[in-house]
Amino acid sequence: MAAEIVNPRSDAGTHGADEPFDPAFALHRGGKMAVQATVPVRDKDDLSLAYTPGVAKVCSAIAEQPELVHDYTWTSNVVAVVTDGTAVLGLGDIGPSASLPVMEGKAILFKQFGGVDAVPLALDTTSVDEIVETVKRLAPSFGGVNLEDISAPRCFEIEKRLQEELDIPVFHDDQHGTAIVTLAALRNAAKLTNRTLGDLRAVISGAGAAGVAIAKFLLEAGIGDVSVADRKGIVSRDRDDLTPVKRELAELTNKANLSGSLESALAGADVFIGVSGGTVPEPAVASMAPDSFVFAMANPNPEVHPDVAHKYAAVVATGRSDFPNQINNVLAFPGIFAGALQVRASRITEGMKIAAADALAGVVGDDLSAEYVIPSPFDERVAPAVTAAVAAAARAEGVARR
Repeated sequence: MAAEIVNPRSDAGTHGADEPFDPAFALHRGGKMAVQATVPVRDKDDLSLAYTPGVAKVCSAIAEQPELVHDYTWTSNVVAVVTDGTAVLGLGDIGPSASLPVMEGKAILFKQFGGVDAVPLALDTTSVDEIVETVKRLAPSFGGVNLEDISAPRCFEIEKRLQEELDIPVFHDDQHGTAIVTLAALRNAAKLTNRTLGDLRAVISGAGAAGVAIAKFLLEAGIGDVSVADRKGIVSRDRDDLTPVKRELAELTNKANLSGSLESALAGADVFIGVSGGTVPEPAVASMAPDSFVFAMANPNPEVHPDVAHKYAAVVATGRSDFPNQINNVLAFPGIFAGALQVRASRITEGMKIAAADALAGVVGDDLSAEYVIPSPFDERVAPAVTAAVAAAARAEGVARR
């Protein structure tokens, strides 16, 4: 069946009975963001300070002491949101122009939840070298770089090279934001059932950007064991069809040396984490250990519907806002960048990410329950808690510059 065509002009007031009003198009008309001045230009005196000749004094000072750029320009609080539009959530490879509404959305979330300004940059190339070179050339204008919706495995190399070649934070949110929020929810779920992370064996469905990052991060945090499944089954050392990224993953994960299907790996598992889409059969969910956790995060259709998951699991989380326990990256990235920028961190370390996850879990506090292992994005305590924890961790790890 062909996809339904929505008339983008249906919000313009000219639609007939067969052209229903679509609030999504109405909201996006003209874009979702704009540039706003932070100083007034009301008369010739204001103009002479904001622009010539006053601006020349500031430029000259920065030329003599380059670090002053952080005090006298916007770089101290602005992030570039960079994409090539090859892996947009739920839409796939739609290209740079079509990805812009998502990048604008990301930028306004940075501002609303973290007080961080952000600029969407959709690049018309999928070349790793060209993306790296472009971002490097743009970097003097920004205090940090948020990589977004870039397909695996290119996203791993792009992030690694930019982290090595730039002295500002570079963070691929599809990987690390997802991993941070997942860890926070998992810590609280374990606490709720009187267990530690080390007591848990997890199975992750999906070996793309999010799945790889979650697996590595859970290992860093001390999980008992974690296995990852792709379309061909468990990523294990006995497979001869693995990419370099998956070969590394096979060496790091799967202490139990499982092989075969995702369903078989779920037998006796404590945790299911879904970041791949598809559907997990109910008998496989039923085979998990008592007091299991099901984090089915695919959108819009979770790998395990919550109604099914609740039959067997002690804690259920999804990526959707209409069910409890939403694993939403907006809980992490605004505070992470706010904290990193606050102390002019040169990079975002594993310790800073762990600190963010711990702070996020801590917001739940004594209200912890099966329906509340992770706070709401609209909880005003979230961003300040994550910001403070990340800034403190940056100082402790020696990457803060103020």
